[in-house]
Amino acid sequence: MARAANAKKAAGAGGVSQLKSNEKAMSIQCVTCKQVFMTTTKAAALTEHADSKHKKALLECFPGFVEVPSKKDLKEPKVQKP
Repeated sequence: MARAANAKKAAGAGGVSQLKSNEKAMSIQCVTCKQVFMTTTKAAALTEHADSKHKKALLECFPGFVEVPSKKDLKEPKVQKP
């Protein structure tokens, strides 16, 4: 019974899709080939693209790219008490 009720509720909601939000997140663009990447793409992946596709450096393909530090990088290191 619960399965049928949940299926009916999901069908009535029209389903949940991330396609529109993923499309909005495509904000990094290679100036050489115009390929777009999601905002969350790391520098390593962009460097790999620039090197393997164009034989160029990261900043040649993505000028002005600045990697945002992750939450893990922003945490203060734990201080050990003596």
